[in-house]
Amino acid sequence: MTSLKTFLLLSGCLALSACNADLNRLITRDAIDAPANWQEAVQVDPIDENWIDSFQSTELSSLIDRALQHNIELKQLAYDVQIKEQQLIAAQSSFFPTLDFSFSQKRSGLTEGGSATNAAAIGLDLAYELDVWGKMSDSEREAKLALMSSQATFKQARQQLAADVATAWLDIIEAKKLLNLYLQRFANAQDNHTIIESGYEKGLNEALDVYLVRNELDAEQATIEQQKTAITTAIRTLERYLGEYPKGLRAINDDLPILNSPMRTGLPKDLIERKASLNASWRDLLSANAALAYAHKSRLPSLKFTADIKDSATLANQLFSGAPFAWSLLGSLTAPIFDAGKLASAEEVARLELRQAEAQYLSDVFEAYKEVENAISEELSLKKRFESTKFAAENAKIAADLSFQQYQRGLVEYTTVLESQTRYYDAEVNAIKIQSQLAANRIQLHLALGGDFAPAETAVEEAR
Repeated sequence: MTSLKTFLLLSGCLALSACNADLNRLITRDAIDAPANWQEAVQVDPIDENWIDSFQSTELSSLIDRALQHNIELKQLAYDVQIKEQQLIAAQSSFFPTLDFSFSQKRSGLTEGGSATNAAAIGLDLAYELDVWGKMSDSEREAKLALMSSQATFKQARQQLAADVATAWLDIIEAKKLLNLYLQRFANAQDNHTIIESGYEKGLNEALDVYLVRNELDAEQATIEQQKTAITTAIRTLERYLGEYPKGLRAINDDLPILNSPMRTGLPKDLIERKASLNASWRDLLSANAALAYAHKSRLPSLKFTADIKDSATLANQLFSGAPFAWSLLGSLTAPIFDAGKLASAEEVARLELRQAEAQYLSDVFEAYKEVENAISEELSLKKRFESTKFAAENAKIAADLSFQQYQRGLVEYTTVLESQTRYYDAEVNAIKIQSQLAANRIQLHLALGGDFAPAETAVEEAR
């Protein structure tokens, strides 16, 4: 028996050391080849941890606070954190013995007139497994890392929700500004219609011009109705983020923000530690590592101790009558010998899932770098486009006014007026959209950088 135990222990140690050698081949965070700086020239000072303040909007701050309290999807993730907390408690309970209470009452006899007998029993059963190989420690570590991953995922979801609310808020403001512009276009078309109709009645204008201006009026009216629908749709999107019924009635009164301060991006190497989604992905990788260790050690011998104490009598009221209790103490060493490859297959699955998690982590890291680089490039491009569009709108406005004056003097056709006005209003529309895109891209850049939106706020407790 002693030689058998020695053999099992030695074989277990050899297998365990082989497993650890395989697990230690995990990639480390330091091995990520992060560039020294971003591709575009930007300000690399530490990032601003409260980007909401840069928008200088109490309305936006209030909307984000409401979303954090009432968003349904965020509450689902908060429950996931609480589930992981309970799973960790369950994993930690494996280090303690289990104590079970049992009670039974039995009556038996023969079917044809035999006398019946009664039997009652009561007992306590104690069981404890010694964590010889650290299997239960691996289970606890897996549960703890799963909890940390869930917490990081929840933090990322809060940041994403704040960004989504801000983006929806911008969409509403942009849609309302465009509606105001379309109403101006409609009013201008009405003025043109009045002037041209009057000139036609006096024989100064052609019928073609009348039909053209009427067509312009109808087109502008259709655009206005379409834009009203766009506003309602955008408001409903915001209301869903707020956890409200999507009525499309919430009032938004702010103007588009003007962001003059440069975005502080920090250094690329800081992104891995700072971004919540990357922390979640890293914890998933470590959790898969612990799961592999647990799967491997499940194939090794286990050492268990059991103890029980029992009392029996013919009737339940005779229990604890003073008779001596029966007790037993047992130590057992068990090892799997043949299971048709079930445990080996489970270990191989865990090994493949570990490599899968490693590949997923690397993919997440480089995807995060790509998002930052793209957002930086987009911001620099949008700023140049915004300046050019503003100049284009100013020039187009002058050209539109001159073309109408020349039309009234009979120097140009009305189609020239329409073309000039179309260029002007298109430039105005582009200016509004680019200004909104600048603000939206700033939000996405900050989100990509892993920055939070408020200083020192707890997460899970607020969303429970």
